[in-house]
Amino acid sequence: MKPLEGKCALIVGVANERSLAWAIAQHLHKDGAKLAFTYWGEKMEKRVRPLAESLGAEVIEDLDIANEEQLTKVFNKIESKWGALDIVIHSVAFANREDLEGRFIQTSREGFRLALDVSAYSLIPLSKHAEPLMKNGGTILTLSYEGATRVVPNYNVMGVAKAALEATVRYLAYDLGPQKIRVNAISAGPVKTLAAAGIRDFRTMLSKAEEKTPLKENISAEDVGALATFLCGPGGVHITGANMFVDSGAHIM
Repeated sequence: MKPLEGKCALIVGVANERSLAWAIAQHLHKDGAKLAFTYWGEKMEKRVRPLAESLGAEVIEDLDIANEEQLTKVFNKIESKWGALDIVIHSVAFANREDLEGRFIQTSREGFRLALDVSAYSLIPLSKHAEPLMKNGGTILTLSYEGATRVVPNYNVMGVAKAALEATVRYLAYDLGPQKIRVNAISAGPVKTLAAAGIRDFRTMLSKAEEKTPLKENISAEDVGALATFLCGPGGVHITGANMFVDSGAHIM
């Protein structure tokens, strides 16, 4: 029997086939989980729907993470289809391009609010909707980055948003612990994704990361997927409130 056989997972944040959320979804599927996907708007649907269908997704719904009505609709659909939910993958982050360039001190008030709202706060309502469906416990997993704890040039306001996200993980883990719902983050090394394309000089960041890691190599999206399935499976049953690194050891340097 596969370790996640019969488990139901919601994947929020797939952008294309290079997304970390997509790598996680593939690993969850391989380990036996049933999948639901969301996409944001018509443009993203064209990218996400074919990927979701290729894994036999049973629910594929439009979701603006800031829209309470759409959140309710998605979780009602999941409840109607499965009656319960075991896993939520939150892979959502956004900041205006102008706030990822130049000096951090020039971050606009609205840009700061937007980055924190989409990248950190969004985990809270997602967890709130998931809680009543996780009747036998469950796992909520999000994605962070080293820029939350160290200065990474050009990461700017997104580093602050990821720091807020990691704190949110800890408070949610405390809140949801009595229901046996585990909340964790994965802090991944740099990977070529659609989100990474918005960071100025990302190629330089990638090459420097490879140089400074103890293992002298960068990670792949598949590495993130493998750790995610471990945390969602039997091996992660007593891991919560954690920020686990998969970065070839970069965080110790």
